[in-house]
Amino acid sequence: MSRLNYRHLYYFWQVAVSGNLTRTAQQLHVSQSALSTQIRSLEESLDCQLFHRSGRKLVLTESGRQAMQFAEDIFHRGEELEVLLRQGISSANKRLRIGTTSYMSRNFIEEFIGPAMQDAEASVSLISDNQHKLLEDLTRHQLDVVLTNASIESDDSQPWQIHLLSRQPVSIVCPPALEAAGLDQYPWVLPSRKHGIRGEFDAFCLREALNPELKAEVDDMAMLRLMARDSQAFAVLPRVVVKDELASGKLLERAALDSVHERFYAITVKRIFQPELLSMLLHRYH
Repeated sequence: MSRLNYRHLYYFWQVAVSGNLTRTAQQLHVSQSALSTQIRSLEESLDCQLFHRSGRKLVLTESGRQAMQFAEDIFHRGEELEVLLRQGISSANKRLRIGTTSYMSRNFIEEFIGPAMQDAEASVSLISDNQHKLLEDLTRHQLDVVLTNASIESDDSQPWQIHLLSRQPVSIVCPPALEAAGLDQYPWVLPSRKHGIRGEFDAFCLREALNPELKAEVDDMAMLRLMARDSQAFAVLPRVVVKDELASGKLLERAALDSVHERFYAITVKRIFQPELLSMLLHRYH
């Protein structure tokens, strides 16, 4: 029988995440001395030191870092099991919880979930939030996938599975009244610098000696789409975002920026069970 006490391991994991014994004790509704005792018992049972003190903070030793990686895997899989059993396997296969960043293209999201919306048995939940919060929820198996147009890096502490879904072309668009106007004659509405395409557009302007007069910069693609349609201004947008306006003639494409692309990603985590619905949606892009 293993000597490992999983309650002690859970307490160690919580302290390792926060780095603060007092705050963790309050969150777990135990006394600080009881928490210290349980972690010390874990160290004794494993015959190694997991923390050393640095001022008021607890810092992981090398053994502690290794133990934390195992603890994260153990308890994240426990959370996955709990969610799976609560939902039921057959239900979980047809239910999808999708996190979306607030500045993602609504048209692309609709395209991604399109097949699921045609499935009479499928159920989709869309949750919009900032990327940090969405990735936290993904780690805790509160989400199945996160859709974003901001690239992230995978590392040893969090090995994200990053799926490049699409590279969408970006264009300069404008209302029909500006069809013949010079690009320096009217103001511009642009994506904010949170978007990768803003940096690429700035580089394009440098190469073309273009100095656009900035009227507005916007995080949210849906708002940028409205401002492009309703303002007497030029705008820079992925074509997928304004495909309806281009088709109806409410906007015109002045120029395709061949060197500029918007990238759309799906972020997942390694898990034992992945809903069949998610596998089907991701497979369409490979």
